[in-house]
Amino acid sequence: MGRLDEVRAENRKIRYLRYLVDFSILSIQQDDLSLAQAREIVEEVKQVACALFPGKEETFELIYRPRFNRVIQERFGTTAFIS
Repeated sequence: MGRLDEVRAENRKIRYLRYLVDFSILSIQQDDLSLAQAREIVEEVKQVACALFPGKEETFELIYRPRFNRVIQERFGTTAFIS
């Protein structure tokens, strides 16, 4: 059962990160935030993602950074950070 527990824990972390990213995107789109605050949210999500999945910073940059950049571009006319 050890392997099954590991898979369940991994799936839980993935669901949590997906929820966090989706919620953060909605916040950037709908809340009364400055560009600096939106960028801070992106960096905070990245820190959580890297804590959940150590050594996967590049994965964040490939998968989630473009989503955040698109949302920030639509809202503010500029990207979060170009990595």
